[in-house]
Amino acid sequence: MARDLTTGSIGKNILVFSIPYLISYFLQTLYGMADLFIIGQFQGAASITAVSIGSQVMHMVTVIIVGLAMGTTITIARSVGARDRAAVSRSIGNTVTLFLGVSVVLAAVMVALLPHLVAIMSTPEEAVAGTHDYLYYCALGIPLIAAYNIIAAIFRGLGDTRSPMYFIAVACVLNIVLDYVFLGAASMGPEGAAIATVIAQGVSVVISLFYIRRGSAGISVARSDFRPDHAGFIQISFLVITVIANMRGLTDAAAVGIVEKVISFLFLVPSSMLSTVSALGAQNVGAGAHGRVRQTLRYALGIAVGFGVFVSILMQFAAEDVLALFTSDMAVVASGADYFHGYVIDCIFAGVHFCFSGYFCAYGRSEISFIHNIISITCARIPLAYLASAMFPMTLLPMGLATATGSVVSIVICVICYLWLRPKFERNFAK
Repeated sequence: MARDLTTGSIGKNILVFSIPYLISYFLQTLYGMADLFIIGQFQGAASITAVSIGSQVMHMVTVIIVGLAMGTTITIARSVGARDRAAVSRSIGNTVTLFLGVSVVLAAVMVALLPHLVAIMSTPEEAVAGTHDYLYYCALGIPLIAAYNIIAAIFRGLGDTRSPMYFIAVACVLNIVLDYVFLGAASMGPEGAAIATVIAQGVSVVISLFYIRRGSAGISVARSDFRPDHAGFIQISFLVITVIANMRGLTDAAAVGIVEKVISFLFLVPSSMLSTVSALGAQNVGAGAHGRVRQTLRYALGIAVGFGVFVSILMQFAAEDVLALFTSDMAVVASGADYFHGYVIDCIFAGVHFCFSGYFCAYGRSEISFIHNIISITCARIPLAYLASAMFPMTLLPMGLATATGSVVSIVICVICYLWLRPKFERNFAK
């Protein structure tokens, strides 16, 4: 059942929408963190590196799928705000058609290119076999990743973030249980972590489809709604930084892999603000309530920046303790702490451009987010990370600091675009 987010308290709507989404995103992030944490309890740096590299690749795949799915969330939300049920049905049909084809092709391509992909990642020799096995089984599960994100995008467009939270909660618990079975009792290694993840995702999809089939979701589509459409967003900088770290050797590769997982957890709040601004904003765009769109952006910016400042300060003192949860190798912990101290500052800046990206997506201009990310990646984040790695081979701290510079570039572009385009948005989408 669609939830109307165009009336009532904006602050309350943000909380009602974002908290279940935040929990869902936390549980989805917990997948990879659980794999890394549990394999670290039973095996050494080679297996940790294999899972961290493999999960970074799968993160890129998931980002591609989520980027495509965001177009559906925005389209559905805008139609809900305009009270156009026929457009909602068409958007759902278009999404299913698109994702069915994309996910199958993506899985086939990834399996075919797997040996080359492992080589491109500059995977340390000790971790090559484990990385290959992890990615092979995860690639087979790409259609399931797509299916979950289709369903989640549809529900979020309807203003419902609770249902996806329940679906992913079941999958997360099952994934952790299977990790202990496959990695602990069966001693399967990285491939066991991947198999556990795929099985858990499959169960989540089956449960969500059963819920929809019962009619509990209030979703209705006709055969004519299944016509293709397109949208997209790609983020690859973390993957390239992982390659740079892998070239430094096994210890730094494992350290960066663990930190990337922890950072993905800390990015939950800014990421949830992106989706919140885009979904709430899109409903209000459909209703012609542009003042509420601007207020939603301001609320989200305050939440994201406040959270970023808090965790950036906290992790200057707690980095070593957090990383020690994942491995007993103190060389990995020490190397990772240096990287973490610099990288965590990006939580402040990323929160700002995430919120602006949500605003642009609400008005159907997701290409702005794509462009500012590409510019920041190619002009700042990647080249500075590479230079930092080359100039400071004994510490990862400068590499961590380099990541924040990319976000600063994105913020500058976002602010300029916001000031320039806001009047045009409000004129073009006048009710």
